[in-house]
Amino acid sequence: MPLPASFADRPPVPAADPLPSPIVDAHTHLDACGADEPAAVRAALDAATAAGVRAVITVGDGLGSARWAAAAAQWDDRLYAAVAVHPTRADELDEAARAELAALARQDRVVAVGETGLDNHWPARGVGAAPALQREAFAWHIQLAKDVGKTLMIHDREAHDEILQILDTEGAPERVAFHCFSGDVALARQCADRGFVMSFAGPVTFRNNHELHAAARFAPADLITVETDAPYLAPHPYRGSTNSPAAVAHTARAMAALRDVELTDFCRQLCATTARLYEVPTAG
Repeated sequence: MPLPASFADRPPVPAADPLPSPIVDAHTHLDACGADEPAAVRAALDAATAAGVRAVITVGDGLGSARWAAAAAQWDDRLYAAVAVHPTRADELDEAARAELAALARQDRVVAVGETGLDNHWPARGVGAAPALQREAFAWHIQLAKDVGKTLMIHDREAHDEILQILDTEGAPERVAFHCFSGDVALARQCADRGFVMSFAGPVTFRNNHELHAAARFAPADLITVETDAPYLAPHPYRGSTNSPAAVAHTARAMAALRDVELTDFCRQLCATTARLYEVPTAG
């Protein structure tokens, strides 16, 4: 799969200096990065390894992407998968899709059900599945995560309160992660109270994102992971560039500085949390 058209002419994020202790990119889209063949996947993972990124979770956000992610996770020991239908595509979640996703979610190298949740941004602009369909699909994914005993990876765009309410009503799985956490301290506190992990991406490095900075400082150390969401959300000062798993090293450094903690200790905590959250053996 080629890069999305909007990224075709954008420069890549420059390589980061190697981290002092390895971490994991907890959420990326390698297929959308253009790394859709074994050799390209291996090259992306080699670049990540050189930056100190020991493992990567590639995320399927539609049925075809989920199939690809589950298959690609077999190509390299550093790669794992998450599978789901993105909330904006909830109208694609028919019975055949549910059956296939349930089978994919049970595969050994699939470590999460996601990304799933609610997206109020695009439907408000007339794009994507209607809110009622999103809510029904979210509830189904919650149950699937509980059925297979794997982490629920949440997409939350302008839907904080509603997502928490659905999780409380349906009963959250044992392990929950908010992909690309975008809330303030109030949401971070509610997540922490429930034991939900907050995964921070490039926006936490943006200079004027003060509410997110405060949330990142507040979040308990054992409830934090980092991610790229590549090819999207490149970190400062490379905002607008094409992101890649190797670039999560930039975000980890920025987070350590933001929290005023020693980088090696922060990386070790990130790795331990990701290993616990996703049961990724190479993250330990």
